Amino acid sequence: MTTPRLSKLEIRKDVLQGAVEAMASTVGEVTGIVTGAVKDVAASVGGLATELFELRESARRAAEDGADPDDDTM
Repeated sequence: MTTPRLSKLEIRKDVLQGAVEAMASTVGEVTGIVTGAVKDVAASVGGLATELFELRESARRAAEDGADPDDDTM
């Protein structure tokens, strides 16, 4: 019994298909990594902004209470 042989065209098609599938998978993985990194950066920047707003509000309250912001003794 002989095994069917693939034509050169079919072999090329299979190689091209495999390459496209590998590239699509890699692009998907990289996209996920970049998306996660952007999310993490946005969360960090948002956290920093929140802390800065809180510091500004604390300084404003201290000024209203008559505290000297230059006095660093506790």
